[in-house]
Amino acid sequence: MKALLKRISGLKNSEIKKVIEARVKEFEASGRAGNSKLFSELCFCLLTANFNAERAIVIQGAIGDGFYTLPEKKLAKKLKILGYRFPNTRASFIAEARKHNGSLRKNLNSFGTDEEARQWLVDNVKGLGYKEASHFLRNIGRKNLAIIDFHIADLLESHKLIQKPKTISKAKYFEIENVLRRIGEKADLNQSELDLYLWYMETGKILK
Repeated sequence: MKALLKRISGLKNSEIKKVIEARVKEFEASGRAGNSKLFSELCFCLLTANFNAERAIVIQGAIGDGFYTLPEKKLAKKLKILGYRFPNTRASFIAEARKHNGSLRKNLNSFGTDEEARQWLVDNVKGLGYKEASHFLRNIGRKNLAIIDFHIADLLESHKLIQKPKTISKAKYFEIENVLRRIGEKADLNQSELDLYLWYMETGKILK
C-alpha cells in the first residue's frame, strides 16, 4: 500500500488536485440540480454497464431530454444510431426507471447512509448493480461509496492489495470497497476523490 499512497501523494501535490477538486464540486452541483438532471445522470450510469464511459458521456449529451420523453422504441433506435452496444436492453431499463423520475431525490434522501441509498437503487432500478449505483450516487455528490470496475481492480492487483477476481460478486464488491476505504483513510481522501485519483493513475483521464 505504501507505493500506492506515495503515488497518490505525488498527484495531490500536482495540478491534478485542482482538476479533481473542481470535478467534485461539479458532482455536488449535480446533486442540487432539478429532477431532469438527476434522471439524466441515472441514465448515464445505466449506459456505462459493460460500456465505455467516454462514449456514454457523448451519448448522454446527444439524447438530452429524450431519456424521459422518447418512447422506448424510439429511444432504442437513437441509442443504436449513436453506436450504443445494447440499445434495446438499455432503452427498456431507462423506460422502466422513469417511474422514479419525480420521486428519485425524495427516495434517496430518505435514507440515513449512502450504503442504504445504494441498496435501494440496486433493489429498485433494473439494470443498476453496485458499481453503477455507486457511480450514480458519486455523480450527484455522495462521497462515501467506491466505484469498483476492472480498471480499479487492475490497479489494486498491481500493488498487491487484492487478487483480481474473474467476476465481482456482491461479497467481493464489499471486500474490495473495504480495501479502498482503508486507502482513503490513509490518503486523507473520501471515496469520491480517491476514485478520481485512481482512475487518473490507471487511464490518464478524469471523467465522471
